Amino acid sequence: DAGHRHYHNLVIVPGTLQISRPPLPVLVLGGGITGLGVLRILARNGIPRWLVAGPADLAFASRHARALPAPAGRAAPPDAGLAPFLRALPVESAVLIPCSDDWVRQVAQLDPEIRTRFPSAVPSPEALDQAIDKGRFATLLQAIGVPHPRSWPLEAGAGLDHLPADAFRHAFLKPRDSQSFFARYGVKGLWVDSAALARDRLEEVTAAGLAVQLQEYVPGPPTNHVFIDGYACAGGDIRGLLVRRRLRMYPGDFGNSTLMVTIAPEEAPEAVTSVRRLVEALSFHGVFSVEFKQSEADGRYYALEMNARPWWYVDYAALAGMDVIRMAWLDARGEPVPEVRHYQIGRRCVFPYYDWFAFREQRGRHRAGVWGWLWGLVGADQPVLRFSDPGPAWRAVRSLLRRRRASAKVTR
Repeated sequence: DAGHRHYHNLVIVPGTLQISRPPLPVLVLGGGITGLGVLRILARNGIPRWLVAGPADLAFASRHARALPAPAGRAAPPDAGLAPFLRALPVESAVLIPCSDDWVRQVAQLDPEIRTRFPSAVPSPEALDQAIDKGRFATLLQAIGVPHPRSWPLEAGAGLDHLPADAFRHAFLKPRDSQSFFARYGVKGLWVDSAALARDRLEEVTAAGLAVQLQEYVPGPPTNHVFIDGYACAGGDIRGLLVRRRLRMYPGDFGNSTLMVTIAPEEAPEAVTSVRRLVEALSFHGVFSVEFKQSEADGRYYALEMNARPWWYVDYAALAGMDVIRMAWLDARGEPVPEVRHYQIGRRCVFPYYDWFAFREQRGRHRAGVWGWLWGLVGADQPVLRFSDPGPAWRAVRSLLRRRRASAKVTR
């Protein structure tokens, strides 16, 4: 019907016979919401994929998830590390797409011999450390002239006398490793309004094996946050940028986006310029997402943090026209990565479970408001619920019900 038909790795064109290269499969390293989004993107692109995650992971409920060939199956790499795990795999070759900070660190540190068999498109170890370590990130931003909130590194047992007198006026403890901190506390920061409270909090987080810094809070509502998602080939060659605005978040001060919308780059030109400067300074290579907040005090866009890997809403970006996962796959294969100059403006995404709590914080429980919230779900993308792939949502609901039953038993 289109002049040719596909049969596995054969492309039969009337009057000719051409053999195309079969698509190189992908090892999706890490599951959860991010891994689920990556699986769905790969499936839409017709790219074979294997998921490397725990057997009970949410992403394994997806119809697009495939376990590794035996004997690996659903086994995650042991404590010995990623390199021995890859060497022992009964897989000829595959592209690696890491979905967490820990995974991307391990991939970036693989030796050249393994990366020949398992190629990837990730930053250098040095660029990666500068991007995801919040202390080094702040130092870099200051060096290249990108606005960033005032920040001070803190060490357990060290005094706080070196801090300026107004350091605690509107400040919080910001983790240097956001993922580990959020997994423990459920937020991305902890308020501190005095040196005494800062010392107590510092002892607590240090005992948990976490490192933090004191950072000035940028005033403004959730709608002042913008995120710039994109992809850069080696040397910081940006091949596409997407800008989205946060509309709601939960928890209210230091949480994650629950409702967002894509906007034109012209709505946040200072942030776009800063991202280009940042990517160039790092000679960044791979997938990224940078968060900014426009200050109500001076109107400037302050860079808050950078993800150097896929994020929760990576599938939303792809549906809007910025498919950074396909870009990474092409790049890892050594193929040209086409530049993406346009994406869908005004496309919304909502995480209903968390957005309900964010909505209640803002508008209360009155009936008209609830119906308005429900109407707002219509037409918006969702990171978990997908009618064409219902398994993850069903597993998430069952998990939530089990937790609530267990909590109810404890409180009785």
